Amino acid sequence: MSSARYNQGQHEHVTFLTNQEKVTSKRRVIVVLGVILALLVFGAILGLLIWRFRGQDNTEEGAALSQKRKPMVRVFSGHMQLSGVPYMDTLEDPTSIQFEDMANTLEDTLTQTYKKDPILTKFFTKSVISAFSEGIKAYHWVQFDIPAEDLEMLPEVSEERMMEVLSSQIQHGKQIQELTVTDITVSRTDPRMARNPRAKECFYRLEADSSVKTFQSPGFPEKYPPRMRCQWQIRAPKDTAIFVKFPSFHVEDDCTNDFVFIYDSLSPDESQAITKKCGQRPPTNHLEVVSSGNIMLVNLISDSAMQQPGFTAEYSTIPKTTAKTCGGSFTNSSGSFSSPHFPSFYPPALDCKWTFSVPKGMKVRVTFTMFRMKEPGVDIRVCHKDYVEIMGVKYCGERSTLALTSTSNSVEVLFHSDESYTDKGFRAHFNAYDPGDPCPAEFACSSGICIDEGLKCDGWNDCGDMSDERTCHCEKDQFACANGMCKPNYWVCDRVNDCGDNSDELQCSCGEGEVRCGDGTCIQQAGVCDGKTDCADSSDEASCKESSGICTDFTLKCPDGTCVNKINAECDHVTDCSDGSDEEGCNCGIRPYKHNRIVGGKDAEIGEWPWQVSLHFRTSGHVCGASIISNTWLLSAAHCFSSTDPAYHIEGNWQTYSGLRDQYKIVDDDVQLRKLKTIITHPDYNAMTFDYDIALLELTEPLEFTNLIHPVCLPASSHVFSAGTPCWVTGWGTIREGGRLAQVLQKAEVKIINDTVCNIVTEGQLTSRMLCSGFLSGGVDACQGDSGGPLVCLSEAGKWFQSGVVSWGEGCARRNKPGVYTRVTKLRDWILKSTGI
Repeated sequence: MSSARYNQGQHEHVTFLTNQEKVTSKRRVIVVLGVILALLVFGAILGLLIWRFRGQDNTEEGAALSQKRKPMVRVFSGHMQLSGVPYMDTLEDPTSIQFEDMANTLEDTLTQTYKKDPILTKFFTKSVISAFSEGIKAYHWVQFDIPAEDLEMLPEVSEERMMEVLSSQIQHGKQIQELTVTDITVSRTDPRMARNPRAKECFYRLEADSSVKTFQSPGFPEKYPPRMRCQWQIRAPKDTAIFVKFPSFHVEDDCTNDFVFIYDSLSPDESQAITKKCGQRPPTNHLEVVSSGNIMLVNLISDSAMQQPGFTAEYSTIPKTTAKTCGGSFTNSSGSFSSPHFPSFYPPALDCKWTFSVPKGMKVRVTFTMFRMKEPGVDIRVCHKDYVEIMGVKYCGERSTLALTSTSNSVEVLFHSDESYTDKGFRAHFNAYDPGDPCPAEFACSSGICIDEGLKCDGWNDCGDMSDERTCHCEKDQFACANGMCKPNYWVCDRVNDCGDNSDELQCSCGEGEVRCGDGTCIQQAGVCDGKTDCADSSDEASCKESSGICTDFTLKCPDGTCVNKINAECDHVTDCSDGSDEEGCNCGIRPYKHNRIVGGKDAEIGEWPWQVSLHFRTSGHVCGASIISNTWLLSAAHCFSSTDPAYHIEGNWQTYSGLRDQYKIVDDDVQLRKLKTIITHPDYNAMTFDYDIALLELTEPLEFTNLIHPVCLPASSHVFSAGTPCWVTGWGTIREGGRLAQVLQKAEVKIINDTVCNIVTEGQLTSRMLCSGFLSGGVDACQGDSGGPLVCLSEAGKWFQSGVVSWGEGCARRNKPGVYTRVTKLRDWILKSTGI
């Protein structure tokens, strides 16, 4: 009933209306109905307006979203094998009538073929024949433009679809006028490398012969223009190969935007790629490539805002390398061999075989002194592309050491390179040995190499395969690991997994619910990242987002007083301080050149350590090292200037040489000579203990930074160089204890040694301003003449930071006597205050 109402929790109440009430009720109903009708009409109009405007907004939003999606361009390239007409030299000239006629015929046919496919015809733009070579082989590429609204169709425009369409329409003997296509290839290609030779824009045709000719990038030696799309087609006589060397190579250091791409083809076909390179190469490491046949394609692409000088290249012909001209059989007791054209890149599509035979009862050892066969997308466990195969096992990638021994008196070494991507290859030595005594007076590793007998069971993996550390009888001063290795007793509980199975640290753990501080003490887990410093060294609050206001030994302090709780926050390409100060002054610690004697070290490459400086005293030649920290300041050791001879304190008696590698070439144009204006040794330097062994040297005139001269980064006082961190020490010091100085700058990789261990082996002489680096087994160390030189470590952000200054040590490279360095982080504030840099 319309007049009935239901009240929850009460009885139903019914009201009967009188005649007057009925009339009044009808009037009320009419009024209510009128109001309702009016509201309905208003709502309909309002809904229509809302729908209209919201629909318009959605349309505009959809249009804006569509605008954000950018159209895509896809290019495919490859070659076609033709038959039916003889090859003419005029086909090599894109301006000739013969080239024009044949190219037009093939382009028209390809265009009609693509247009028969319902997907490809929708996006097809153009098809281009870019070259012809003997065979007769035609090189082609095709472009498809996919609009933003059709990007969901992008996967359909693929190599597989292209091959299916071309195979069904062209292959299997289909004729094009008088031509027959017998084979065709297609590969996805960077659109920037698709060039039409008839357009003549930065396109060059080169003819190679036995003489050395040159070509260079536009603008060299200044800078190549932006958005370059250059291509060089190189041809040579039949049955020869092409050799190209780049004496100067400096392209922007980002292979995404700027690069040189070289192909073993006249088409930018990925399956025929030789190599893709960018950056700057030093004079000691030229880029040198070889083709498999008599054609080669060189591309230069530039898209970055920072152009560089580019390159100059030399090209000539060499005899074509085949399986018949590489490899060989050897019966002598020792010798060397290498991949074809080493250290230049080996050619594509090649197989070589070396056979080594020695007298019965002997075996063959093959030791690779250099091994590099790196290729994009290759699993080095499978080595399905380029490889060396010995005794049924394939090896590829990059290896620092590789030594193999035969199971009989002969062994075969197979080398294979496929059609795409090459590298430097390998250099190897072979020798016959008596299996009963494979390493006379030395220890024979399972890896095949020989090491000094004293390195066995010393806790270090000298063999590379741990064979020198297995089945060891531990001495009294050694800890027996669970895996059978022996480690020095003072390595136990040093918070480093020295055994490899963590058995040296198992009995050192904190209790349940506890964690360890950086100094080895234990605190409750609840104390970590609670905003309070519970550890004496504040390590419990390091890298804690919750403790952003806590300043610890591991945090970077910004100028406004705030602290960044992140390990090594400076110069990591991330702005952490509000004023950006943590990323200021970071144009340091980089090596402009790209690079592939300290005791145990080796010659440094040109420009490999651009902050290294040689200090000469009067006419005595090199005395100490130093490092560049700005264009007017050097960092060195105080003991270099603390002689009782007052002449060592006179600035005019010193000369500094920056950009130097060879001490016999100090007059080279690349070397900058500067005299000293000021010598500042630390006021607290102790000549007895070598504490505070640091000095600052001001130059009389600024250095000009070049590819060979560049500053190293100074670490913040909070910077952490953890134990075990691999670092490099450089200098011209003596090659061995008591020996002569090195002529060429030496380099050696060493590791930061735990402070506790360092203090033990130095018999308590270590202070907080010192750190140890080296190998307790000896063999690698700084030595006399390296003093003042830098110990540098590479950060995760790719910057080189100076962790130490060569200070002192007991002898050179002695066992359990690592080098001791001045700890730069502890003296950073003094350096900045004294220099103002």
